[in-house]
Amino acid sequence: MRLQMSPGLATVLSLITCISCAFETTAAIDIPLEVLGHVNIEQLPTITVQSPSSLIAFPFDESFPVTCEAKGNPEPEFRWTKNGQEFDPFLDPRLMKEENSGTFVIPNNGNLTEYQGTYRCYASNKLGTAISKEIEFIVPHVPKFPKETLEPVVVEEGQPFTLKCNPPKGIPPLQIYWMTISKCFKQDERVSMGLNGDLHFSHAVERDSRRDYCCFAAFPRIRTIVQKTAMSVIVKTSRSNAILDRRPSLLTPSGVRSETKLVKGEDLKLECVAEGFPTPQVDWVKMGHQLPAKAKLENHGKLLIVPRAEQEDSGKYMCKAKNPLGEAVHYFTVTVEEPPEWESEPQSQLSMIGSDVHIKCSASGSPQPTITWMVNGLPLQAESSRSQLVDPHTVFATTVLLTCCFFKSHLSVSTNVLLSNFYFFFAATVQEDSTESVEGPRFTVHDNGTLEIYRVEKDDTGQYTCLAKNTEGTSAIDSMLYVKGKLLKKRSVCSGSQLMCLRSVKLKWIPGDDHNSSTTEFVVEYEENQWEPGNWKELLRVPGNHNSAVLKLHGHVDYRFRVSGVNTVGRGPSSEPTERYKTPPAAPDKNPENIKIEAHLPHEMDINWEPLLPIEHNGPGLEYKVSYKRQDMEEDWKEHMVKRHSFVVKNTPTFVPYEIKIQTRNHQGWGPEPKVVTGYSGEDFPSSAPDDVAVEVMNSSVVKVSWTRVHKDKLNGHLGGYRINWWRLRSLVDSKKSHGDKHTLTFPGDRNHATVPGLTPFSEYSLIVMTFNGRGNGPGSHPVNFKTPEGGRIVEKQHGHTVSLAWAPPVEPNGILTGYLLEYQLINDTDEVGPSQTVDISNPDTTKWILRNLEPMSRYKFNLRSCTTVGCGPVVSEECTTTLETSLASTHGGISTQGWFIGLMCAIALLTLIVLIACFVNRNKGGKYSVKEKEDLHPDVESQGMNDDTFCEYSDNDEKPLKGSQQSLSREIKAGDSGDSLVDYGDEDAQFNEDGSFIGEYAGRKEKREKRASAEIKATIQTPA
Repeated sequence: MRLQMSPGLATVLSLITCISCAFETTAAIDIPLEVLGHVNIEQLPTITVQSPSSLIAFPFDESFPVTCEAKGNPEPEFRWTKNGQEFDPFLDPRLMKEENSGTFVIPNNGNLTEYQGTYRCYASNKLGTAISKEIEFIVPHVPKFPKETLEPVVVEEGQPFTLKCNPPKGIPPLQIYWMTISKCFKQDERVSMGLNGDLHFSHAVERDSRRDYCCFAAFPRIRTIVQKTAMSVIVKTSRSNAILDRRPSLLTPSGVRSETKLVKGEDLKLECVAEGFPTPQVDWVKMGHQLPAKAKLENHGKLLIVPRAEQEDSGKYMCKAKNPLGEAVHYFTVTVEEPPEWESEPQSQLSMIGSDVHIKCSASGSPQPTITWMVNGLPLQAESSRSQLVDPHTVFATTVLLTCCFFKSHLSVSTNVLLSNFYFFFAATVQEDSTESVEGPRFTVHDNGTLEIYRVEKDDTGQYTCLAKNTEGTSAIDSMLYVKGKLLKKRSVCSGSQLMCLRSVKLKWIPGDDHNSSTTEFVVEYEENQWEPGNWKELLRVPGNHNSAVLKLHGHVDYRFRVSGVNTVGRGPSSEPTERYKTPPAAPDKNPENIKIEAHLPHEMDINWEPLLPIEHNGPGLEYKVSYKRQDMEEDWKEHMVKRHSFVVKNTPTFVPYEIKIQTRNHQGWGPEPKVVTGYSGEDFPSSAPDDVAVEVMNSSVVKVSWTRVHKDKLNGHLGGYRINWWRLRSLVDSKKSHGDKHTLTFPGDRNHATVPGLTPFSEYSLIVMTFNGRGNGPGSHPVNFKTPEGGRIVEKQHGHTVSLAWAPPVEPNGILTGYLLEYQLINDTDEVGPSQTVDISNPDTTKWILRNLEPMSRYKFNLRSCTTVGCGPVVSEECTTTLETSLASTHGGISTQGWFIGLMCAIALLTLIVLIACFVNRNKGGKYSVKEKEDLHPDVESQGMNDDTFCEYSDNDEKPLKGSQQSLSREIKAGDSGDSLVDYGDEDAQFNEDGSFIGEYAGRKEKREKRASAEIKATIQTPA
């Protein structure tokens, strides 16, 4: 890749001399624009009438005119843009247009959304174009509260709470009301609505419990009222029915101080809503002054209103909320700003070619407005190659591309120009296709906003617009300049030189071969020879379709640059470096960052910050100005100049807030205005111990400790948390005391309770509670002694679905023992736990209990308490996991006691009985034709497949009797009816029945009789075959 600095860049990087030119001039003639129209002189267009900047389409209006009227000579033609795109009203047949006018009318036909957007009107003739302000056409939507399910607000009696309204956005003004279902909600010193619509309660009382708090938002301009979902409040009353007194604190605004800015003529509204008991009273003060005479208090003194604020209403205000226990304050810094107002308006002029023209334009306001200029509706840099806008305050034009201009120190500019305490010049970037230069500027904007044009030319004719702008608005005014005739007198030129100051350069290069892979980006690197010589660092990256870049540089640095290309394969080699270019010294561009305020000793404050890099010094002699003052007091800034990047403030009060700012300075001047940060001076040990320490025994090894928080004024630092120290005094089995080892648990954060585990059962303990901060521990509370109950296991054994519990009676029942309370609950490792089951054991002599039908392979927690007539004592807890059943028969449960198992067994028995009955019925299908059974015993091989429908199994062993002949199927069958039953046969020869079928031999008559005598199943019905 080859790097080539263009001739234009070479010009930019070099120091040049500006020629200051003075001319003999003719006076300009001031002629009003109206007079010019009567003498038929060509005029640029001028916007005379236009719609307001916001045009709201209210649903009850019939139509909405978008107005644009202009005058000029020749008569101007109109065009529109919508959202930056060309928009022609004549192409939309629904719009109504007016002849010789830019105005069009949008009818209210119910489909207005497509017309919503930002419009701008352009009026043009051959001399130029006038541009209207932006006109935003707004189609308001119907505001709605979101559909939501609001959880009840649960609050302890005496504590503050706030009901949020969060109204939807809509067309102002917005009016908010709070109501219940039946009537408007009455507000007083305790309950009031804030400026944002939230309903604040200084402290909760029992009557605040309601389910019908409703917030209504009204939008009068669109005639709409919307309601939020009703909110519920539940106030939990204390056991003592007494609300504890509490010092005030502010619900709104937050913090110690805030800033409020408003425009002159607006109403100043400052709000302080406090909580506490008794209900705090709010007072207002203007620091160092009386409150304005027109000031008034509303909302029970919580809202300060100064109507139609003026500049003298700026200053610092303080609200103070107080009750008998203390006070809380908040400081407001109020700034009343003023939109730009014209002090000197530009006037239309008729001037001769070659004369010098001054177009006066100055404005006042708060903050001081900036002045910019436009020619024929366009900024000067867009007018032609003759004109270039270097910064918002200075406009200059030349017949060539390289020009000079000057600035005053500490002006806010938009280019990379060094601001110093003297006037200086700088070079503007040249076009790529030109190398021409000139001797000096022709257009200059002076500090007071006046535009000066040297050696006016014919092409300078046009409409000049002066714009004054600050944070509160923009004001614009037009003037016409007409240039006629020829130069009347010759010019004389005098020359002089000024110091050049250039910290922004344009670097250009010619891309090299990309090797068939398009370049995606270029990397620009720099190297300086003072701090890290030879070390190339990346300065910026530019897209691959660019071949130039504007580089923003530091002052007092000797630079050189190189460029490399990057494609999808990787990064190519770097170009040859440029020649060195050294920027002149300049004031610092930035202040230190990462300011840290640390406190190692009670009466000191250590301020540390991240120093500027050497290349960021912008010149020799870098120093830091450290400024600080107490935040909670009205005092002047204390300032110290240091060269290191730390500073220690000594003799500070303990842990008070400070405001700190750090500003840089070198030999060229000061850096920008620094930001203010807040920090605290050194911490000291907490001076107070927690009060009201109480111990609740949870079980034999765990206690819950509660306390009253230490007030923040006694912390003397940032709260670290609380620590609990405890030690065992003695075992309750052995009355001899022996002081055990001390144990400590630390609980970070602001809290008022904690749990202490791992205690020894049936022992006496003592504990104290203390708070700590970054400095260390505070004093301990008064020791609290407590005793743990007897411990031990209560789960004796578990077997399948059954758990056996056993325990010993309490050693000290503290009364007549009435029984036990047993609770158990499924606690598997899931998001939900099972319901708590309770067993009330009323027999005090019971020491064992069996729980059945528990879930298998599940974890349960068991809590057991012994009870007297007064109540139940501490709990003894244990957990265990049930197992799978290991045998089908269990004395105390198991599978045999489960319903599913019993049902299964019954079903199997029933099916078995049905099969047996079917088997016997099928066995006796032949009735009295007993020969069929014989045939079944010796079936024909060929017909065997036809007799497979038999249900019973038959033996092919002649030594075994027939299964179906073991007993008679009827208890009442007669002995002689042998033809209807199976008769016994011995070893006689084979016989044939009367039907000719073969009967065969039957043996084992004695065995068959024995088996018939021992049969258990008897049938009462004989089914004939």
